[in-house]
Amino acid sequence: MQSELEVKMETDVLVVGSGPAGSSMGLFLATYGIDHLVISKYFWTANTPRAHITNQRTVEIMRDLGIEENIKRFGTPHSLMGDTSFCTSLAGEELGRVRTWGTHPLRESEYLSASPSSNYDLPQNLFEPILVNASSSRGGRFRFGVEYLSHLQHEEFVDVTVRDRLTSDKYIIRTRYLIGADGGRSKVAVDMGASMEGKMDIAGSMNIVFRADLSKYVAHRPSVLYWVLQPGADIGGIGLGLVRMVRPWNEWLIVWGYDIDAPPPEVNEEFAKGVVRNLVGDETIDPVIDSVSLWGNNRMYATTYQKGRVFIMGDAAHRHPPSNGLGSNTSIQDAYNLAWKLSLVVKGKAGEGLLASYQEERAPIGKQIVLRANKSIEEFGAILSALGVTDTINVNVMKSNMSQLHDESAVGLSRRQRLLEAFDLKDYEFNAHGVELGQRYSSSAVMSDGGEEPSYTRDPELFYHPTTYPGARLPHVWVVDEAQQKVSTHDICGKGKFTLLTGTNGSRWKIAAEKVSDELGVELEAHIIGPGQRFRDVYNDFAKMREVDEDGAILVRPDMHVGWRSMKMVDDPEIVLAYTMRQILSLR
Repeated sequence: MQSELEVKMETDVLVVGSGPAGSSMGLFLATYGIDHLVISKYFWTANTPRAHITNQRTVEIMRDLGIEENIKRFGTPHSLMGDTSFCTSLAGEELGRVRTWGTHPLRESEYLSASPSSNYDLPQNLFEPILVNASSSRGGRFRFGVEYLSHLQHEEFVDVTVRDRLTSDKYIIRTRYLIGADGGRSKVAVDMGASMEGKMDIAGSMNIVFRADLSKYVAHRPSVLYWVLQPGADIGGIGLGLVRMVRPWNEWLIVWGYDIDAPPPEVNEEFAKGVVRNLVGDETIDPVIDSVSLWGNNRMYATTYQKGRVFIMGDAAHRHPPSNGLGSNTSIQDAYNLAWKLSLVVKGKAGEGLLASYQEERAPIGKQIVLRANKSIEEFGAILSALGVTDTINVNVMKSNMSQLHDESAVGLSRRQRLLEAFDLKDYEFNAHGVELGQRYSSSAVMSDGGEEPSYTRDPELFYHPTTYPGARLPHVWVVDEAQQKVSTHDICGKGKFTLLTGTNGSRWKIAAEKVSDELGVELEAHIIGPGQRFRDVYNDFAKMREVDEDGAILVRPDMHVGWRSMKMVDDPEIVLAYTMRQILSLR
């Protein structure tokens, strides 16, 4: 029984799992000076590339933490990510290309305007060590080879039973808060009694990681993804053969489907090499197979992210296929949302009620990305239908239908038009800028400004709509500092503190912020952006972005989301600001 075991360690926060959610949580807590421990039943970080798309929001977060340069150093840059090809094999006929991840010239300008950071392709096995190393250098603690077994909540702490996988010793770690970042088969979520909706293992996929120089097939059309459409290739999984770049142009990962209702296939080296040669379209290559693995596509999301002192995040809370490249990004953003709240509560500078806003804010996001990723898979059906491979099981008929793309006929014209429309639909998977940056929170940690939320003028999934409306991510614009160097509005906010932004006529807000910060003991830094100030609006972009009068104010939370704003100066800014901060921090 748990009561018979020894309490060997105590900590403020225990994180179970060292994947993107867990390792980033460790980094955030270390940066904020919170005593914590990250444990993993594995003996090191991810050993396969798995997650890879690192979107602008995540890179922004790494910028805030001071390690954006590491992402740039190890990631494949934006310029090599987006010529996504659909073909019969890498060496075969190319059916079309889709400009992805914001690389279309018209979309690229919007990506550049929306963030100080670019997106990158950074495989999980390279990203996780960056997070662990950065965390460790700041005092973060990790213990690998330690397996979570169970937990028992008490009024003021949680006793967590673990097992050392080297010695088989079992013992208790006592923690004020427990975080389950232990993946799609989360035991913490089960033990916590988290409510889930959806279904696991709705389709089967296999990963084949291999090395081969494929430059002659891809270097002229650089991309992260190459989709191979072959008759008979639409079984289970993503439904198509996928050749994914891991490192240009000699490290790769193939995703191939299998029938999850049948016995799992034996993926030996001979089978794996056959799949590689088939999708590449070159029987002469001799790929080096590094690993093979089977996995299931899921459609499940949690509606419960917290029970008392226990939380879940990452794949433990939202389980979905890799479409849209949202998995690790959403996991890291979960951690970013919760870390500053835990930090203030642990330090006694916020009430426990602040923690409830984590579920209020992140559960809707988890649901959204699970449904979006699964819908992106469904949208491949339009491509298969246009090619004529969905209405028959006869491979020869499929090939004949596909060949009609070449025909100078009404049938050929129809197929070509339908294929173009189907490719356009893939924007929702590969260029969903609004899904990536447009998250707006509604919770007890967001104070209304009394106005109505601005409506969307364009599709909110495809396009990011910048706004300072409370709950939205702070828009990025460039201002200049005293050295006349460009800095982002994101650079002068974040870093674990609250920030108040105002214009030249808002000096009373700055005085109020200093007094409220002293009163509450919470870091609240105010910046007047205007002529003669530390930060100047030389492009006039801040004036256009702020949506408040020059003497109004925008309160930015540590996670770069707007917590509240005042459209203009008020009679007593100190009273108003103190009340607002107390409400957000649950100091009622």
